[in-house]
Amino acid sequence: MPKADIHPTWYPDAKVTCNGEVIMTVGSTKPEINVEIWSGNHPFYTGTQKIIDTEGRVDRFMRKYGMKEKTAEDKQDKKKK
Repeated sequence: MPKADIHPTWYPDAKVTCNGEVIMTVGSTKPEINVEIWSGNHPFYTGTQKIIDTEGRVDRFMRKYGMKEKTAEDKQDKKKK
């Protein structure tokens, strides 16, 4: 048995809420847990994730490390420089 008066109160049915909606119950030392993101609304898990390619950085990285074939446009750009 744990020593008396040294451990926090355990709530076996603590409610996890997201945007005012109860999502699940878990065991915790707090009676309520408020979260902004959980697997039900996170883009990675819902399949709505988009990779934003700012100024071709992803393409440049892929070419630099040999993960993507160079296109004809890339070859022409090198010749101009």
